[in-house]
Amino acid sequence: MPNWSEILTEIQSLNAAGVTDANDAIRRKYIKELSDTTGRNTIAYYSGFLNNPSVHEASITDMDKNGFMTVINKLDRAKGLDLILHTPGGDLAAAESLVEYLRLMFGDDIRAIIPQMAMSAGTMIACSCKSIIMGKQSNIGPIDPQIRGIPASGVIEEFNRALLDVSSDPKSIPIWQVIIGKYHPTFIGECEKAIQWSSEIVHEWLKQNMLKDEHERDEIAKTIVEFLSNPNRTKAHARHIGIIDCERIGLNIKQLEKPIDGMNLQDAILSLHHAYMITLSSSSAIKVIENQNGVAMILNKNIPQPIPHQIIQMPTP
Repeated sequence: MPNWSEILTEIQSLNAAGVTDANDAIRRKYIKELSDTTGRNTIAYYSGFLNNPSVHEASITDMDKNGFMTVINKLDRAKGLDLILHTPGGDLAAAESLVEYLRLMFGDDIRAIIPQMAMSAGTMIACSCKSIIMGKQSNIGPIDPQIRGIPASGVIEEFNRALLDVSSDPKSIPIWQVIIGKYHPTFIGECEKAIQWSSEIVHEWLKQNMLKDEHERDEIAKTIVEFLSNPNRTKAHARHIGIIDCERIGLNIKQLEKPIDGMNLQDAILSLHHAYMITLSSSSAIKVIENQNGVAMILNKNIPQPIPHQIIQMPTP
C-alpha cells in the first residue's frame, strides 16, 4: 500500500487528469478496500484539529450524531463496525450519547481503530468498543474532564490545598481568596460530578463489552479508569499514551503490525489514514464522517452546516 507521498502523487495525477474531487475519490477508494478486506462496515471519524486547533466544531459535538445517522443508514449492521477514530475529544455528553447510539445500532461488535490519535472523549469512545487496534505510532489520552478548558481535577486539588493551607496558616486566607474567588459558587460541585460521570461511564462500558469475558473484569476496569483519569499519573490532559501502556493497564489491544483475525491490515489502515490527513490539510474540511460506500457528512470551516456527500466513482485506468 502507498505511503503519504505516494498517495499525494496519486491525488495530483487525478487532478492533472481533470478528475473532480480527487481527494474524495482517493479517500473513498481506500476505505472501500479496507472494508472489502475485513468484510466489516467501516466508518471513519476524522477531525482536522491538528490543522485547526482553535475551531470548536473540530471536537466531538452533538452535531456528529447527524453525521453518524447519515452514514449508518442502509448499512448491513450484522457485519459489525470498524470505527476509525482521529479526534482531540470534546463534549462528554455528546460522546456518551454517540456511544449509546452506536451500540444500539451494532451491539457489542464494534472495533476501534486508532491510526494516530484519539484523545480525551475519543479515548472514552474507544474504551466502549470490544477491542482497539493501535500501531506503534498510535496514542490515546487521559479521560479526566475539562470544564471550560480548566481541568476539573486541578480545581478540586487547588481547593483542597487551600483548605489545608488556611487551616494551618490563617494568614494565607487573603492569597487563597483571590485564587478561589475566580470560581463561581457551584463550580467545585460541577467538577466533582464531571469526574464521577466520566469515570463511571467508562468503567461500565469496559465491563459491558471489552472486558465482559474477563473473570476479574471489575478490577481490570478499575485499573484502566484509575490510570486514565488520574492526573497524578498522567500529569497532563494532553499526555500521549502509547500502545505499551495501553496493554499494560489491561485494554484489549490488537497490534497493527501483526495479523488481526488472520489479516494484515497495517498498510490498508495507514494508507487510508494518510488519505484523510491529506484531505484535512489541503481543504476547508474540519471534520469528515464517512462510510465504505462513499456516503459522508463533511463539515467545512467556513460553512455553518455539514454537506452530505455521495459516492464518487473512480475513473477507469
